[in-house]
Amino acid sequence: MNMQASGVVAPPRPKSLAEMQLPLPMMRDILIKTMFRMSATQASDIAGQICLPINVTQELIDMARGQLLLEATGTLSATAGNEMGYQLTEAGRARAADALKQSEYFGAMPVPLDVYSAQIKRQSIRNIQVSRARLEEAMGDLILPPALIGSLGPAVSSGRSVLMYGPPGNGKSSISNGIRDALGDKIYVPRAIEYSGQVITVYDPIVHSQAEAEVQDPNSLRRTTGMFDTRYVRCERPTVITGGELSLDMLDLVYNPTARTYQAPLQLKSSGGVFIVDDLGRQAEPPQSLVNRWIVPLEENKDILALQSGEKFEVPFDTLVIFSTNFHPNAIFDQAALRRIFFKIKIDGPSQEDFIKIFSLVARKKNMPLDERTLVHLLKDLYPQIDNVYANYQPVFLIDQMIAICDFEGLPYQMTPELMDRAWANMFVKEEEITR
Repeated sequence: MNMQASGVVAPPRPKSLAEMQLPLPMMRDILIKTMFRMSATQASDIAGQICLPINVTQELIDMARGQLLLEATGTLSATAGNEMGYQLTEAGRARAADALKQSEYFGAMPVPLDVYSAQIKRQSIRNIQVSRARLEEAMGDLILPPALIGSLGPAVSSGRSVLMYGPPGNGKSSISNGIRDALGDKIYVPRAIEYSGQVITVYDPIVHSQAEAEVQDPNSLRRTTGMFDTRYVRCERPTVITGGELSLDMLDLVYNPTARTYQAPLQLKSSGGVFIVDDLGRQAEPPQSLVNRWIVPLEENKDILALQSGEKFEVPFDTLVIFSTNFHPNAIFDQAALRRIFFKIKIDGPSQEDFIKIFSLVARKKNMPLDERTLVHLLKDLYPQIDNVYANYQPVFLIDQMIAICDFEGLPYQMTPELMDRAWANMFVKEEEITR
């Protein structure tokens, strides 16, 4: 039976060593390194550490015993849950120490890259269809024009790249987060993958949010929970958010020369989810260079990574990439790069009508009573000073300023033209020469 998580088919558990598609010496070495490092002695404990079913773990133990690297420690005993105990022989300890010099990796058995690639297809972000209602719900309290939702919806459902551009302070980052929340379902992230005998760790608790365990229905005749391959972690669809700190080398495999293991780059960790490049144009790398790095992944749904040896290999690229910038696209990209970004969506400031809606909503949430005289002053006297250019961040900024002043002056929360003038003065820096 295929276990599913919100429509995503789970990775099936391996039934035997022959199904693992990993080199036998590699699996044996990970077994004995894990026993050496974790002092695990019983098959059930070892199985939990290397994330394999007990029967497959027992096959591996028997193979290592046949090579005189493990030995049984005694007969079955009730105190050990009727389990046989095992320990490393002298030859096993020597082999474990030698294997640790070659690679410090131990614990969860890695998933072969080809096997993981098949799982990515089963849980592809391009399989998701997001409805208008779901997207609007995910945007929460953001007040967005219907036409903007109409542009965002097809972009999200296609799983293709999106460029959001427009003046700062209008919610491009909040919209990106809303897109992430609209995805909603769960996927399976491997703890580590294997390519050409090398282990690449993928699961990262900073990036991946482990989903709550599913509750087993006591009336169900067949157990459905816990039946997936535990070399994976069931997670929310991941979101990687980078800003001005993004550099090209962050998109390469990270090699740890001490442990002699690899860590997946950010875009591989975001497989099945969203990769947000915020504040594009603020990085040390030119925007054109960053987008050039994404051309092959965006067009061919695959990325190319390199090992320390220089060997290059393909990995699946299954990520919704959202670029967000305050610059006009023509100022930072050539036309060839723009062609490769599938959706270009301008995020403008709100109309006066929407501004008033946002202002009222924020005031209500922050327990600030609305005052008509102050609103008229804001719209008729203050905004004409900046050519009536409204931005989504301004209601929160102005109301928070008035709250801070009221708190300081010991006043109940209130809105007056005088308080609004003090708040307005903090929103902009006056152009003037500073004598130094």
